[in-house]
This record gives sequence, C-alpha cells and structure tokens, in this order.
Amino acid sequence: MQTPAQSPLWKTYLLFLAPMVLSNFLQSMSGTVNSIYIGQMLGTQALAAVSGMFPIIFFFIALVIGLGAGAGVLIGQAWGARESHMVKAIAGATLLLGVLIGLVAAVLGSVFAREALQGLGTPADVLDDAVAYARVMMWTLPVVLVYVLFTQLLRGVSDTLSPMLALLLSTVVGLALTPAFIRGWFGLPQLGIQSAAFAGLAGTLAAMAWLSWSLIRKGHPLAPDREFFAALRLDGAILGKVLRIGLPTGVQMIVLSLSELVILALVNQHGSQATAAYGAVTQIVNYVQFPALSIAITASILGAQAIGAGRLERMGPILRTGLWINVCLTGGLILAGYLLSHWLLGLFLTEDSTRAMAEHLLHIMLWSLLIFGFQAIIGGIMRASGTVLVPVGVAIICVLGVQLPAAYWLDGQFGLQGVWMAFPIAYLGMLVLQTLYYTRVWKHQKIERLV
Repeated sequence: MQTPAQSPLWKTYLLFLAPMVLSNFLQSMSGTVNSIYIGQMLGTQALAAVSGMFPIIFFFIALVIGLGAGAGVLIGQAWGARESHMVKAIAGATLLLGVLIGLVAAVLGSVFAREALQGLGTPADVLDDAVAYARVMMWTLPVVLVYVLFTQLLRGVSDTLSPMLALLLSTVVGLALTPAFIRGWFGLPQLGIQSAAFAGLAGTLAAMAWLSWSLIRKGHPLAPDREFFAALRLDGAILGKVLRIGLPTGVQMIVLSLSELVILALVNQHGSQATAAYGAVTQIVNYVQFPALSIAITASILGAQAIGAGRLERMGPILRTGLWINVCLTGGLILAGYLLSHWLLGLFLTEDSTRAMAEHLLHIMLWSLLIFGFQAIIGGIMRASGTVLVPVGVAIICVLGVQLPAAYWLDGQFGLQGVWMAFPIAYLGMLVLQTLYYTRVWKHQKIERLV
C-alpha cells in the first residue's frame, strides 16, 4: 500500500479502509449467520443463551483491543520512519503479553462462568445452556485473542488485506461447520448450542495457519520467522509505551463492556423474549458500529504513520477525510438498517412479537451510531500522537455518568425502550466533549514521535 506521501489522501484512506470494512462485514456476517442457525435450528431460547455470553467475551477481548491500539500506534510510527527492527520488537512483546492474558481469561472465565451469568440475571430457563456455551467459548479465548491481536498489529504496517483474507477463510470454515455440528452431519458429533463455539475455533485455527504461511512466503515484515520469534519477549521499555497508550484504551473498552453487562442485566429483567431481542438488535448494530470504528482505526494508523514520517501537516486532512467517509459509509448503513430492519430481524427471530419489539428498539438508537463514529474518529486522531487519557476519560465519564444513570431512569419511565434511549444521549455527550478537547487543547500541543 502506498503511504500518505505517495498518493492522494482519499485514495490511501480507502485502500486502507476497504479491506478492514470488508473484514468487519465478514466478522459480523459470521456472527449473524451463526445466530440464524441457532435461532432457526435450536430455537429462541438457545439464541437467548448465546446472546447472554457476548458481554463477557467482549470483556476479555477489550484488553487485547487496548493492547493492539497501543502497539498499533507505535508500529505505525516506526513503520512511517522505516524502522522494521522496531516493528518486530513491538509486535513480539505485545503478542507474548496477549498470550498470557488469553490463558488467564480461559481459566478464570471457565471456572466462574455460572456465577458470572447468574450475576447478570440470565433467565433461569436458559442458564444451563448459557453456562455450557460459555465454558467452551472461554477455553477458545487464548487462540481467539492472539488472532485478534495479530491482525491489529498487521494494520500498523498498512496491511489490511492479509487479515481480510484470513478472516474470509475463518468465516467459510466456521459457517460450514456450525450446522454440521448442530445436526451431526458427516458423522460429526451433535454439539447443540456449543456448535458455533467449536466451529469458530476450527475456523480461527485454519486462518492462523494460512496467515503464517502467507506472510512467510511474502517475506512480510511481521512474518512468523526466526527473527520474529526471537522478538517474543516481555521487553519492559516497549511494553511500558504500549501500555501507556493501550491500557487506557483497554480500560475504556472494559468500561464499555461493563456497561453492556449492566444494560443486559436491565434487559434480562424483562424476560427471555427481551434478551433474544437484545441479541438480534446487537447483530444489526454491529454491521454499522464496526465500520465506524474501522474508520477511526484508519485515521489513527494513518496519523501515526504521518507522525513517524514527520508529515504533521497531514493530521488535519486525515481527520476531515475520516469524518466525511463516516458520513457516507456509516450514514448509508444506517439508512439501509432502517429500510430493511423488519426483514433483517426476521432472519434471527421467528416470533412476531419478539421481532416487533426488536425493530422498535433498533429504530430508537440506530441513528446515533453516526454520532458515535464522529467522536471515535476525533479520538483516533489524538491517539495517533499518544494522547489517550483525556479522550478515554471522556468516554468513561459519558458511559458511567450519563448512559447508565439515563438507562436506569428511562427504564423506569418508559420500560424496555428507555434502555435504548440512553445510547444516543451518551454518544452526543462524547462528541461534544471530544470536540472541545481537540479544538481547545490538542491542536495547540507539540506532537513528537514515541519510538
């Protein structure tokens, strides 16, 4: 891929962004089709059991996303400065820490799965199925977390195509195996609600094997060769910089996941039908929210590379380009979501009353994802320079101080729909505060390389 200095900014942006958006689409589609399999082949209660696990998985993935965000900024700056040895050193230290996090998550998550789901108020009629699914998912986490982290690191060197192709393979394998495990086709065991978890693990392992072979064959700067494995060590100096940027981001993601746990607990109080509606709405929202986050990641990586190359004048244009792409891409997806909501939700939900409930909830908050994208892009630009504490603080304050209190109060006033009203309120607060800090403080600071 060309660097910002070699091609028009909009073209560089789209070349970087397109594979990432397609990757997000494949990832969302994989979750969607698996939910359709479960909802249609195993029933609404099975879908409710699987939906209740999502925030717990996200809690652990949040830590790795934070690490990847910190390492991605450092790798982007090192890549912009053409320091390939530093790229490998940063990647090796970060991946090893990710492995350790995955192992801890697998042990703790599997041991305390029932207690965690009970604490969330998982409906009693789906608790046993939810626990069975949760334990398998937790033991697959080490592999999943390393895979997620490695694909983030690849983006730091402007490689978004390799992760997309790997994800395509993972998706094909996973979607082929899920119904086979549910029905016991081809002599495979019937695994019931655990089918999607085992199929997903098989797909991830296949993707990692292909990705390793492909990167080695191409002589990629992050190929898992002898030099790369030599860099797998817990370098304190590097990890200190990674954690300084990534830890606040990870904390932000954890706070977001905890807020989702609180939201899910509120939803669970309305019964398993509401829980199933929550799962279906989450699937649709992912198709819009993940591309918006991809635009923010692109802005952050391109900004970091510009800083590493000493092209600070590119920061403003990178931000403006990201905001306009958010209008076109995220806005278009939102419009499609409104127009096709009845049909899309019908893919997951077979009961008319549950689908009507989910459609109403989706309509309440879907538009606000455009606002979410704006604030994420502004925060991504600031993260490119290593400025994370204030943007993260803004997000945390708006979640803890605005969204959750609003969700509780509005739930009491309007019932289940009130919970979804809190999302737009929080996103608007984030946008206002992020914009104020960017214009009043960050733009007037001196920007320097971190590596």
